[in-house]
Amino acid sequence: MEQHRIINVEGRTVHYRDEGRENTRTLVLLHGFLQNLDVWSSYVLSYMNHFRVITVDLPGHGLTENFCDVHTMDFMAKTVKAVLNEAGVDQCVMVGHSMGGYVAMAFAEKYPYVLKGLGLVNSHAMADSEEHRRYREEVCRQVQANRASYIVGFVPPLFDDSRRAALSKDIKDLQEQCLSTTAASIIAAQRGMSQRPSRVQTLASLDMPTLFIYGKNDPRIPLELAIGGAMMARRPEILLLEDVAHMAFMEDREYLKPRLANFVDSCYVC
Repeated sequence: MEQHRIINVEGRTVHYRDEGRENTRTLVLLHGFLQNLDVWSSYVLSYMNHFRVITVDLPGHGLTENFCDVHTMDFMAKTVKAVLNEAGVDQCVMVGHSMGGYVAMAFAEKYPYVLKGLGLVNSHAMADSEEHRRYREEVCRQVQANRASYIVGFVPPLFDDSRRAALSKDIKDLQEQCLSTTAASIIAAQRGMSQRPSRVQTLASLDMPTLFIYGKNDPRIPLELAIGGAMMARRPEILLLEDVAHMAFMEDREYLKPRLANFVDSCYVC
């Protein structure tokens, strides 16, 4: 049964789902830029009888309200912590995709005692380069000019060329999901990502299992640098997926569903 819940954070509503509440092992899944918690639906259905699974609409995404002009990763992490406090979660494994990974890294820096394990999917611990900060400002200009056009064009290149035909319905569904994000929320997220600091040293300080999942054909992550950063972790495991771009958990979901479940299990037996 779907457990859709709402809390109030700083006078705004934050939406999340809490499934499998009778289970003692908790997995928190954080979506990426433009997405919402529904992007994890197939994983939740697979896991809810084995884990407690919490998914969150991050600020400005899905049904969660926009808070301000800039949603920093630290602010998003505080919002996730408010959800976990409300849900009574003391410890969990947290997995974030892309922007959700940046939020997970901010969470790990602020609240390491909450985490049994950390997973980054198509994400990393580095700060933006100056070039990428300029790119984000260009995105803001494009969104202000034509939000829908930007979103529709943004989604397909996230998927590897070899998988787009087979995943055409997923791509269309994702475009429709992303179109619910307002221009103000897109800009707030872009500027929040632009301001995030490097958290490579935070990663190096974490004494917990850490899983990194990358697509070999990801156009949005400098793979060599991301892997170099991942190797800074004390207990890293790195998965490199063939014929996968920036949406690994959708592009290769039948492989990653059991692999991610095994990671959660391993975090709780350490």
